[in-house]
Amino acid sequence: MAAPERVIGLDLGGTKVLAGVVGRNGDVVRRREWPTPVESQEALLAALDAAVEDLLEPGTVALGFSIPSVIDQRVGRALSSVNVPLHDLEFRARMEARFDLPVALDNDANAAAFAEWRRGAGADSATMVMLTLGTGVGGGFVLDGRPYRGWAEAGHIVVVHDGKPCPCGGRGHLESYCTGVAAGEAAREVFGPAADAHRLVRLAAEGDPQAREVISGIGRVLGSGIGSLVNLFDAERIVIGGGFGVAAFEHLAEPALEVARREALSPADESLSVAKARLGTAAGVIGAGLIAFEALDA
Repeated sequence: MAAPERVIGLDLGGTKVLAGVVGRNGDVVRRREWPTPVESQEALLAALDAAVEDLLEPGTVALGFSIPSVIDQRVGRALSSVNVPLHDLEFRARMEARFDLPVALDNDANAAAFAEWRRGAGADSATMVMLTLGTGVGGGFVLDGRPYRGWAEAGHIVVVHDGKPCPCGGRGHLESYCTGVAAGEAAREVFGPAADAHRLVRLAAEGDPQAREVISGIGRVLGSGIGSLVNLFDAERIVIGGGFGVAAFEHLAEPALEVARREALSPADESLSVAKARLGTAAGVIGAGLIAFEALDA
């Protein structure tokens, strides 16, 4: 009997490189992690090479990379990146030449969304949007059963005209209101300078009414953004991930869904549901593995 096909899925983050050997069904057979070197592009690429080499074994058929970058999928170029030194690099061609294997790459939010759709909280939906609420707001889409591979900066849709400044230079973006950073700022306004997002979530879990109201307020703004995304894509499932999104989900979800249904056009408002991401830190590795199989099959 032939050995099962395996790929290597690698998820590049601002602090960690996560990698694993992935089967066709998305199972991660073996996984490793390393710190992300950010001093230069050369150091980062050397670390990615070493991560692949550590997991490379006979029978590896393709490589998949999930990276926090704007990507030109036509040529596999990483145009610009957040928190890592990858800029204007022919990433796919470089990795194919280095390892002589088919290579796929995608934005990290897109890869995580694909994994959640295939193996996690969006598995029974046809059209799904994933929003990751962490330091920023990431977005990934599966539209009518197909992962969307284009620009997907959902965190930069405007929810408040001329609102709070966003790190990108705009104002009133979803990312200005619905991140762990924004939650920490709101916590300090209510509870004092020692408070942060972690403390806010703990207080809400303990039943503190002020903490719950702060998170509900974040959820309502999130719901406005979700309503716009539903009206654009007719999404039936919204999956919330990211460190803050998962931690605060119990207190975010209901107000977000209430506002989203108010803003969404019928009949999308009736079928819409919000779910917590299930795959945790494995989502990027699984998604990278799944897109590697797509590259192999293509």
